[in-house]
Amino acid sequence: MRQLAQVGDLVAFRTLVQLVALRTGQVMVTSSLARDAKLNAATSARYLDLLETSFLTRRLPPFLKNRSSRLIKSPKFHITDSGLAAYLAGVTDLTPGRDDVLRGALFETYAAQNLAALLEAHVPEAQLGYWHEQGRHEVDFVIEVRRRVYAIEVKAASRWSEGDLSGLRAFLARTPDCAAAVLAYNGSEAVQLAAKLWVLPLGHLLA
Repeated sequence: MRQLAQVGDLVAFRTLVQLVALRTGQVMVTSSLARDAKLNAATSARYLDLLETSFLTRRLPPFLKNRSSRLIKSPKFHITDSGLAAYLAGVTDLTPGRDDVLRGALFETYAAQNLAALLEAHVPEAQLGYWHEQGRHEVDFVIEVRRRVYAIEVKAASRWSEGDLSGLRAFLARTPDCAAAVLAYNGSEAVQLAAKLWVLPLGHLLA
């Protein structure tokens, strides 16, 4: 990475990398990240670009009808490898009930790395993003391909509830082009709830 760009303060750079790992799967506000890493905004933005250029992070744009807005609205960041994200975040135990916030984020990061790999290998024209309706609903992943849209919500729990489907139901109601909406969870049962709504084990989805 030091061959790609000059890193003036390695300590601050490492702090920023750890903060990104601790916030993997979140919408990243550069100014907030810069403040916490004790860097100026320009340096923080340059370091984030460096992480993405070196394939250590992946930036997911928001799914918006206005395509130009996707380029300027805050993206989500994922560490590209969930094992590396766990290491950088200091997570060694993903047993349910221990560090559930990061457990969910790492499960989502695992889904992101595998979804991206599958799309790049088999559907390279597909675009991967996320959907967020301020203060109300969100969907972890939105895939656009050939004018069709697919929504995926990821849950680390081995059981799901009706409340876990609220974002997907809202997305289906607002997106007529959505061909399928899937709740991918850490269980073993596959269920079709409606014509376009499924609950699937994440392993099935990625198979």
